Amino acid sequence: MTPVTTNTGASHVQLSNVDTDPIASVVTLGTEVHYIVMRASLLLTCFAFGGLVPAQLPVAYVSPINASPEERLEERFAAPSGAKRVGAPTASFAKYLRELPLKPSGTPVLLHNGKPKTNQGVHAAVVDISTGSRDLQQCADAVMRLRAEYLFANGREGEIAFDLTNGFRVPWERWRKGERVRVSGNACSWHSGAAKDHSHAQLLRYLEFVFTYAGTLSLSKELKDASQLPIQAGDVFIRGGSPGHAVIVLDVAKTADGRSWFLVGQSYMPAQDIHVLKNPVGTGAWYAYGTGTELRTPEWTFSWKDRKRWAE
Repeated sequence: MTPVTTNTGASHVQLSNVDTDPIASVVTLGTEVHYIVMRASLLLTCFAFGGLVPAQLPVAYVSPINASPEERLEERFAAPSGAKRVGAPTASFAKYLRELPLKPSGTPVLLHNGKPKTNQGVHAAVVDISTGSRDLQQCADAVMRLRAEYLFANGREGEIAFDLTNGFRVPWERWRKGERVRVSGNACSWHSGAAKDHSHAQLLRYLEFVFTYAGTLSLSKELKDASQLPIQAGDVFIRGGSPGHAVIVLDVAKTADGRSWFLVGQSYMPAQDIHVLKNPVGTGAWYAYGTGTELRTPEWTFSWKDRKRWAE
């Protein structure tokens, strides 16, 4: 059977030849929607490994977040002149993002294969968190990674769950108990078969699966509109589609007259280190909220209406 290729947003995908057994289909790159042609029909392929296939995916992540960094985000980036950082309660997502560890100043952004990103002029800092050796942790994936890491670190593992592009919800709670997802046609279902594993290494395996079958399209539907609410750390500017992109608000500061400034983080295509973006208009890394008709980042332009956030 001839391989089918599709480009649906995050990256280009080619699925392996499939003649008899749909379980044999393999995704070579992460993306949002994956299709194979079989008996003249399109089948959404979003199975996780379990049952008749290996229960463990290889861990492509060399290291998690650096727990003892040289510098954290709030230390590297002082609030803009005349502004003060907004309060961030203990154990909040805002506090977690503000304390993200950074690699030393001048560190280049590296791709998943260890090669430097071609455009080294867009980042103000590199977050000290693993990227993985596969082309999976791209834009929306980086947003989901940070959210999952925050919940895992704060004992809120039961809240880790993400939707696949077909709308099927995949909670970490079920995955860590040994359940895996299997697909029949367009229907996903849970099946037992893997060992129970609550470890961080298993969380990364879970996220690799999510990154393969979720993306900007699914995440944009999962998040709630926040465009009419005050901006806060953890908000996501997202444009779901083909192509699509997502960036996350890492920190917020305000002036006495109520003007808001914010820092922006992203990964991009191909998968690369999560990094803090420069403001392309030349004001360092801080962005002034609501300035102009749209949010211009170095590699994507968003409408101010594209801002969403996680439901609490």
